[in-house]
Amino acid sequence: MKLYTRTGDAGETALFDGTRVRKNDERVDAYGEVDELNAWIGLVRASDGAGPLDAALGQIQRDVFALGAQLADPADKIASRVTKAALTDADVARLETLIDQFDSELPPLRRFILAGGTPAGSALHVARTVCRRAERRIVALEPPVDAVLLRYVNRLSDLLFVLARIVNHRAGVPETEW
Repeated sequence: MKLYTRTGDAGETALFDGTRVRKNDERVDAYGEVDELNAWIGLVRASDGAGPLDAALGQIQRDVFALGAQLADPADKIASRVTKAALTDADVARLETLIDQFDSELPPLRRFILAGGTPAGSALHVARTVCRRAERRIVALEPPVDAVLLRYVNRLSDLLFVLARIVNHRAGVPETEW
């Protein structure tokens, strides 16, 4: 099988149900943002400072891939038969547990902080902003997506913020307050 199909040469792509849409369709834009988010998390995993977080970040990458699959599947053709493509409230709860676990290790926030720090911490801040952009795209979709997807993305951006802080904190890099 060749990597290229030539089916997108006229600016269209197919959703999982076979529906052809323009590549600038809101749904394609939303899962494109999710794809970018996944790439940023991959960059974090490849950096030196993320080693102890690798397992959690690996699971998040799998979750984010499932999120993209669900966004590309508005007719629910795969979600019910491919369990790895489904996000649930248990996944949201797992993110909340991680937020609480890592946040307990950090000094409390007194002010806004500027993004930066170590390469891994900085990349996590970028991933957080990409996650928020993806959330805005997902919220705009019609028909609306399953509410668990919105909860997941909302919690994920919070977790990415805490992870950026924890990576920098563990590296001894102080936060710059605004």
